[in-house]
Amino acid sequence: MNTTTHARGANHTRKAELLLYASILIAMVAYGMTLPLFPFLLESFGGRGLHMGLLVATYGGMQLLCAPVWGRMSDRTGRKPMLLLGMSGLAVSLLVFAFARNLGMLYAGQLIMGGLTSALFPVAAAYVTDISSSEQRAGALGKIGAATGLGIVLGPGLGGLLAFDSLSLPFFISAGAALLVCGFMVLFLPESLGQAEPQAAGGRQFGVAAALRARRSPIGVGLLLLFAVYFGKSQLSGIFSLFSMQKFGYGTAEIGSLLMIMGLGYALVQGLLVGPLTRRFGVKAIISLCTAGSALGFLALLYAPNYATLASALCLFIACNATLKPAVLSWISRNSGGLGQGSVMGYADVYMSSGRIIGPIWAGTLFDLHIALPFMSGSIFFGAVLLGLLLRPTALPEQAC
Repeated sequence: MNTTTHARGANHTRKAELLLYASILIAMVAYGMTLPLFPFLLESFGGRGLHMGLLVATYGGMQLLCAPVWGRMSDRTGRKPMLLLGMSGLAVSLLVFAFARNLGMLYAGQLIMGGLTSALFPVAAAYVTDISSSEQRAGALGKIGAATGLGIVLGPGLGGLLAFDSLSLPFFISAGAALLVCGFMVLFLPESLGQAEPQAAGGRQFGVAAALRARRSPIGVGLLLLFAVYFGKSQLSGIFSLFSMQKFGYGTAEIGSLLMIMGLGYALVQGLLVGPLTRRFGVKAIISLCTAGSALGFLALLYAPNYATLASALCLFIACNATLKPAVLSWISRNSGGLGQGSVMGYADVYMSSGRIIGPIWAGTLFDLHIALPFMSGSIFFGAVLLGLLLRPTALPEQAC
């Protein structure tokens, strides 16, 4: 291959990555715009707090069930069709919310959103592993996380601003944005499996049951680590607002600013630091260091005496947690063996979704018993994970290229 051809291929790869990151960003902004509107919709339909919890669980449960399905299908049919399915599903669910007139329509929208948009992350992750070298993989996966985090930061604020006259308006606008992204994908996003052989993932390796069986595979430790990452993060996000309100007496302004720090920190770390750090220190060292940092972060949050130290402790925890996810995903992708990357990323999403569902329930239960227990539990949990890695260093072998 001559220099000109190589440069042209690299340029096409960069354009594909940029379009993919922009698509994920817009999708997450659209999703984030819905978050501040749900309490008002629930109130208008006579719903209570229980319904809010069930709606969140519906979304997470559908992701848990469907992500491995879409990941495997992307190994067979290609990444692009599954990405289009996820984006179009997002648009449809947003339109259901826009026209919602009762609680049943909200549940229907959540079923559609959780089921179809669960194709976006695992297939996007598989896409970048298709087009990235092994050295670039962690950084590329980190940028997907950065786009996700930035979208979650920007979306709620935009949703609140656009809802000044009508709760339906933000849903219509975000649905239009999702459809626009679909159009750009159709026209400009190349199929990444066209650069390699479509991957067969084995006849029976399918769905949640296959993801659970994957614990006994070479990537099993990595999958359990992904669960730990999301279990810990979801513990914090599930009770942080209540903790800030009860311990410090903070109102919406202080809590909102802390949540913005959390989202921005997550996006910046994954977008700018993950790639250089993993290239400098290696994936295994980063996983161990960030597991230790997550354990310390929980304790720092618990004993923070004021806003400044609370924000600093939050930055410590988020920096470590945000670095862990792409580092572990990179390790998994390199050790996937004969499994297709789409299937592997679908399995990974099962463990991440499980952490997202179980973490807040666990933390909320402990919080009702004592305000300090979720933080102590989180620190002990990550400490136990670190101890396991130190006692069994062969459990996380050097990744293959």
